[in-house]
Amino acid sequence: MRIVYKSPDEIRLMRESGLVAASILDEVCAAAKPGVSTWDLDQIARRGIEKHRVLSAFLGYAQPPYPAVLCTSINEVIVHGIPRKTDVLKDGDIIGIDFGIFMHGFCADTARTVMVGQVPKAQQDLVATARAALDSAIALCRVGNRLGDIGNAVQSYAEAQGYSVVRQFVGHGTGRQMHEDPQVPNFGDAGSGRRLKTGLVIAVEPMVNAGAPDVEVLDDDWTAVTKDRSMSAHFEHTIAITDEGPWVLTRPSSTPGNPGKDS
Repeated sequence: MRIVYKSPDEIRLMRESGLVAASILDEVCAAAKPGVSTWDLDQIARRGIEKHRVLSAFLGYAQPPYPAVLCTSINEVIVHGIPRKTDVLKDGDIIGIDFGIFMHGFCADTARTVMVGQVPKAQQDLVATARAALDSAIALCRVGNRLGDIGNAVQSYAEAQGYSVVRQFVGHGTGRQMHEDPQVPNFGDAGSGRRLKTGLVIAVEPMVNAGAPDVEVLDDDWTAVTKDRSMSAHFEHTIAITDEGPWVLTRPSSTPGNPGKDS
């Protein structure tokens, strides 16, 4: 495993990328209303990419080439849902919206789960748990802690609330490539794994299921759903490990050592 540590100047450039990614995702999430298709959301993101003159991290990625700039994952879809004109949001849905860009040659990767209209309390609680699980992990993104501490924080929090965490997909290092070493699982033992050092930048992304953690990938080779078709929620931030503490590069309110809060 070869980890590429970032200099302070590189982290500042990644922060600029993170702020642009967050602003575009703000616009997309604000538009996630009943009657809006996931294709419509993808068009909003494409316009944001063009406006800011940045590059999509998702479009054309891997094989088969990913066909959109967003991943739009409704209800039982965990991640990698492909935007389509036929997928129209309705009252009570939850939708995970995952978005990434390259700016200054560096990636910013971020995701949120949005509640559409009037959402049942069971889904509200699931979304709140996934968001809080990410915050509990961010708090441990400090020099001297270990990767296992991050995964254990997500797993412990989610399971204490009666949910499960997906194991098939994990977080990752990020930088000049979207996916770099190390892998950052959402489960594991505290005190295990590689020690966190200054200059490490990682994308932490809990995927929390209302039912079992098992995953099924559909015939499009991208869309990943819960095998039991229970609801799933997903949040993600790009985080730099600094001497002062975690700096959440995709969260506008964050400063070095202060994780901040999502609005």
